Amino acid sequence: MNGDDRGRRGGPAPGRPPGRAPGRPLPRTALLPGGELPQSWPPPQQGAPPPRQSPPRRDVPAPRASAPVYGARPPARRAPRWRRRIGAVLIVLLVLVVGFAVYIDFTLGRTDALPASSTASSKGTNWLIVGSDSRQQLTEAERNEYATGDESSQLTDTIMILHTGSGPTTLVSVPRDSLVNIPGFGVAKINSAYGKGGGPDGGGPELLVKTVEQATGLKIDHYAEIGFLGIVNVVDAIGGVYLCVPESIKDPKAALNIKAGCQTLDKATALGYVRTRATASSDFGRVERQRAFLSAMLQKITGPSVLLNPFRLVPLATQLSSSITVDRSDHVWNLAQLGLAMRGIGSGISTTVPVADGEVHWDKKRASALFQALADDQAPPEKALGP
Repeated sequence: MNGDDRGRRGGPAPGRPPGRAPGRPLPRTALLPGGELPQSWPPPQQGAPPPRQSPPRRDVPAPRASAPVYGARPPARRAPRWRRRIGAVLIVLLVLVVGFAVYIDFTLGRTDALPASSTASSKGTNWLIVGSDSRQQLTEAERNEYATGDESSQLTDTIMILHTGSGPTTLVSVPRDSLVNIPGFGVAKINSAYGKGGGPDGGGPELLVKTVEQATGLKIDHYAEIGFLGIVNVVDAIGGVYLCVPESIKDPKAALNIKAGCQTLDKATALGYVRTRATASSDFGRVERQRAFLSAMLQKITGPSVLLNPFRLVPLATQLSSSITVDRSDHVWNLAQLGLAMRGIGSGISTTVPVADGEVHWDKKRASALFQALADDQAPPEKALGP
């Protein structure tokens, strides 16, 4: 058996190291004398340094779990405690504010004021603001203090229309002695519509709204009513109303004795100021004072001295819920919109329905121009404005 046969049967052929691919024999110079293979292949070169050996490996302790690893994503940092605490406080305050607003909305006095059968139509938004002279909630001592008289009266001492929309905010006073047609009762003074309807418990607000819509052609969208006691309570809750009084007024019938000048009106003085007619301008001056007082009061209510002071805001909200009556479709946020709208009166229009003779008959041409402009959500022409 020759060398080729041994190669075919699995043994290494002479002249071929193990693992050497067949067909590529080693050079003869690589064989030792006698044909034996060297102990290492390829043989070391003469004069070459011995191969470098790695030093023995030492055991390296594993890195600690807390040590950062190069290239690893850093752990997320927790928010500082003070941020978490502030966030929790803000959430609690938000819940309290929302809950308090829901409570006030739930306790608001409501009545059926807006007639479902109304056919009036106009642009923008119209509020009917009513000041009732009802004394039923006043005690005998309070009636004597404020000189309000007996408790049987069922008239509307103040009637105003507030219009908001794309044009300037417009506040229109309706003289309480204006002679208009009251549906179902014929021509009478407009302030008697409330009583003819039975007052607050007999549909008086709804009959008054019908009368105003028929006389003006405006669609009334919201209704707000406040009585004598409501004015007293609100003024007391906000710490008085700052107002510049143009003239001195003394009126024992309204328990009023006030000097001209800028001053803070307390609850008794404020009520007397909006009620008195003891001036040369009589009812015209009275409605002007009512508009000025209402604007000043609502500006303070919506100002930072009240809204940012919980010792003022909480008593005010409580008093408002028990002093103001709105339509069943109105809510506390509608009252907030009313207050903000009243702040725009300073740059808007404040006027009275123009009259033809004294205080009872309207100037039909000018009054029609006034209400038509409001119905079209436009600024009323100067000639259509009253005193």
